[in-house]
Amino acid sequence: MRFEDHLPVEVSTADHNVSRVLYLLLAVTTTLGAAHHIDHIIRGNHVGWPITHHVNAFTYSLLIYPIVGIGLYLTLTDRVGDRYWAGVFTLSAFMLAYFHISPWAVEPPQDVILPYANPILGYLAFVILLGLIAAASLSAVYAVVLIRRKEKQRSIGE
Repeated sequence: MRFEDHLPVEVSTADHNVSRVLYLLLAVTTTLGAAHHIDHIIRGNHVGWPITHHVNAFTYSLLIYPIVGIGLYLTLTDRVGDRYWAGVFTLSAFMLAYFHISPWAVEPPQDVILPYANPILGYLAFVILLGLIAAASLSAVYAVVLIRRKEKQRSIGE
């Protein structure tokens, strides 16, 4: 049996287990995440493999892209849903906040802002980071609300 035989020919979009709003939030957070990773490369600090030969937090943070890609595939084939995304968004928001704005930050705000010669660009990079943290947090809350709503509907239907 070929690999292609296991892939869905058609992906249903009606009665799907994840809302379109959650897909929109995923697109926004992924775009802001990519912008933040590009910012790392532009400012040249806290950058790891594959840009440099060091493996660090930057390297591990790139795992979010296969997690999102695999999650999208599994969501579109009805294998995962809101709980998966709630976990991904919650972990992402926690990690971003911990590494960037907590008292124990590995990459505090000044490491984002100060490398830029133009302070406006530094503050723009920081605003993108804050937007990413906010989007991941909002997405996590929204996914949990969806889970609770579906649980309530199931309990009423029983």
